[in-house]
Amino acid sequence: MLGYVAEPLSPGRYRRLLPADGNGVELLLQWVPEPKTHKNRMHLDLRVPDLEAEVARLLSLGARCITDSVIEEDGWAWHVLADHDGNEFCVLRPPTTPTDH
Repeated sequence: MLGYVAEPLSPGRYRRLLPADGNGVELLLQWVPEPKTHKNRMHLDLRVPDLEAEVARLLSLGARCITDSVIEEDGWAWHVLADHDGNEFCVLRPPTTPTDH
């Protein structure tokens, strides 16, 4: 993630993502041994100003793109990607004008 620092927590199956500058949301991630069998238990939508650049960056880091082309709805544009374990997440660019989302 842009601007975040990963920090391991004991007993090693947890990772904490902290904003690099100390301002923002802290995320706690937990590794589980069971493989994904259904829909994600949690889904992340990552808002970015440059959709194409961020998707390219994530693909270079090992993510794979689930969508064949950009999805567009109500001014939003996004791709669905998956990490190496198959956990899906969206990378999206918000509309240029505010909406109710």
